[in-house]
Amino acid sequence: MKIAITAKGTDLNAEVDPRFGRAAYILIVDVDTLDCEVVNNQENVNRLKGAGIQAATLISDKKAEVLLTGFCGPNAVQTLNAAKIKVATEVNGIVKDAVEAFKQGKYSYTDQPNTEGHWV
Repeated sequence: MKIAITAKGTDLNAEVDPRFGRAAYILIVDVDTLDCEVVNNQENVNRLKGAGIQAATLISDKKAEVLLTGFCGPNAVQTLNAAKIKVATEVNGIVKDAVEAFKQGKYSYTDQPNTEGHWV
């Protein structure tokens, strides 16, 4: 299974980025092997509108089934729901710890935004 995690860096030791659409990077992690694909999200960081929608489309294209992030706005949540990607918000700490917590079933999922959007 592949999951997407917003990150401030490019490996499993990076800190989770609390922003979804404007995260510096999105890591696509295979939870069984811990193989990690780094997606540079710099194009969305300064986007005026639609960053969450673009990021949601990107992780859908990468076949991620779950998103771990801090904050997710309404347009992004709507796009993720449509793509059938489960969303866990208020995730923080180090990416590898978040992956472990996910594997242990410590996150609950939401289909609602936890921010108004445009959280920079």
